Amino acid sequence: MADDGKTEAAPILEGLPKGRYLRGAIVTSIACGLGYLATYLGADGSNPDNLFGKQSPANTLYLTILVAYIINWIAFIPAAIHQTEKFFDLTGSITYVSCTIFSLVLGAAPLYDGDVWKFSVRSIIQSIATIVWALRLGSFLFARIKKDTKDKRFDEIKINPPRFFAVWTIQGAWVTLTALAVFVVNAYGRSYDEKELGATDFIGYAIWMLGFAIEVVADKQKGWFAANPANKGKWIDEGLWYYSRHPNYLGEITLWLGQFIAASATYTNSQWGCVMSPLFVCFLLMKVSGVPMLESRGMEKWGSDPQYLLYLKNTSVLLILPKGKATNVETPLVVGDPDRV
Repeated sequence: MADDGKTEAAPILEGLPKGRYLRGAIVTSIACGLGYLATYLGADGSNPDNLFGKQSPANTLYLTILVAYIINWIAFIPAAIHQTEKFFDLTGSITYVSCTIFSLVLGAAPLYDGDVWKFSVRSIIQSIATIVWALRLGSFLFARIKKDTKDKRFDEIKINPPRFFAVWTIQGAWVTLTALAVFVVNAYGRSYDEKELGATDFIGYAIWMLGFAIEVVADKQKGWFAANPANKGKWIDEGLWYYSRHPNYLGEITLWLGQFIAASATYTNSQWGCVMSPLFVCFLLMKVSGVPMLESRGMEKWGSDPQYLLYLKNTSVLLILPKGKATNVETPLVVGDPDRV
């Protein structure tokens, strides 16, 4: 107790088991290692050379990824002090926008005295697409958490600083791996300027627009559904959600696939490793933080409701497909208490 009778705040790391430090350190190291691997592949197997003193495409790419991590590490400090996740998603959006602009500008900067700025059309198009996506999704997620006041995923994480730091580091890796194709195109933009846009680029742009449209429509439909008091406690099975249980994730995976395809016209050698971008997004959403968490939460709420089980059985997990024709289903063990009204 302090002399004035007020309870002093406990040191932020006090009382945490040493194992938590170790686990946090391991996860942080893996996240940093993935970022380095992605950058190494994107730089066509090149390591940085005089990183802060020499301008080159490889150095531009490494600096861009470094910025992605630094932004999240800085944001972690006030988040850990106040034990809040309210600006986590917003920081992710800021990181995408900042790194996209940084790589675009640095990649086009003059290389020597008398040289001129040299922006490639390909870099500009893919950068605009990334910024539009990041601003739309970031504002959507920030508005959602302001309304909900908190994100339940962080209830146990934000009170554990080593684990919380690891999550912020993972967000740096997420930005790196997801937007790798765009950062590579920007960093090497001067080299690609002679390559005119072709069929591959336009196919990629079309796929991106399709994915973006699916994601926006799915989010809007879910927002409208949730805003209707009559739907309180119900699962959404209208619009795109009638044909897919997670159409917003389908849109997300599709648009990053489009970015990869559009950028692939410029790849050489190990830069084809940028395929890890759409693969990472797919793995993350389907196996880690997206579908598994939401499906588990759905079973906790409605797992004893036969109508919900029929919805699961007849509705595609990801792809927008025609409904199945099952009319009954065996009810599994109940997980939690259903609260459908």
